[in-house]
Amino acid sequence: MSNTDAAPAELACVASPFAGVLHPREVPLGGPRAIRVRRTLPQRERSLIGAWCFADHYGPHDVRGGKGMDVPPHPHTGLQTVSWLFSGEVEHRDSAGVHAMVRPGELNLMTAGAGICHSEVSTAATTVLHGVQLWVALPDSDRDTGRDFAHYVPQPSTVAGATLRVFLGELAGDRSPVHTFTPLLGAQIDLDPGAHLTLDVDPAFEHGVLLDEGTVEVGGTALAVADLAFEAAGADCLEVVNRGHSPARVVLLGGPPFPEQLVMWWNFVGRSHEDIAAYRQMWEDHDGRFGAVQGYQGAVSRLPAPPLPNATLRPRPNPGV
Repeated sequence: MSNTDAAPAELACVASPFAGVLHPREVPLGGPRAIRVRRTLPQRERSLIGAWCFADHYGPHDVRGGKGMDVPPHPHTGLQTVSWLFSGEVEHRDSAGVHAMVRPGELNLMTAGAGICHSEVSTAATTVLHGVQLWVALPDSDRDTGRDFAHYVPQPSTVAGATLRVFLGELAGDRSPVHTFTPLLGAQIDLDPGAHLTLDVDPAFEHGVLLDEGTVEVGGTALAVADLAFEAAGADCLEVVNRGHSPARVVLLGGPPFPEQLVMWWNFVGRSHEDIAAYRQMWEDHDGRFGAVQGYQGAVSRLPAPPLPNATLRPRPNPGV
């Protein structure tokens, strides 16, 4: 998914001493008449959870009136995109020649590496669109790797009071086979009414719990929809409580603190202003670094890059790492 902000802010992505709950802001996806998404990462208070550097939550949107997802071809560098749906269907096309469908409970992970472009369009059969779109920053040693794509359907497993779908990493004895370039955890957790769930987690990981629906507390703090509760590394268990009389659902993210300084602007992850400016110019110049998407039928053939800000993009010091 693209960051379609017309004037994206400079974001120097680093760890920070912040601990607590991150609240989302709403942004349009694909223009002011398109669906709106709730963006929780990145923020100035906290821009990374492990290598997770971007989190959008959207829906449930009734798209029968035609206002579905339609994101024209757009570029990415230095990251992996993670698409995860609760309902609906999205057609993915990319410049590696991949044509795939994103469906509920099925992981689609695209590796941008040195450069890729892709489009995302909800299908005509979709009546309700609901899910999350996540990005993972690649470490410097792998940020220029080749384009790639992985698809995985995790089997649900049950623990006391909850059902887990582990799409990346390992949790409660379930392990995803999908390759990532840093250790990561990604899982959907469906909580029974009144469930009090205590999960054993890796103490080397920091964690984020994103609420999709329900009345949920994490570490004794109540969350609203699309809130992201952050837990610093060091704890070996995580408590998630459903205080409601109906089922609840969260997405759990985790990873060890990311040790590198990043500069993220629009759809690019780099290490310096010069990186970002070069990527932007190459996209505008139709450079072969990004390739081309075949088969996209939208009215706009590709998203133009926004103008760079009138200031040098600089990474900030990386406290605590």
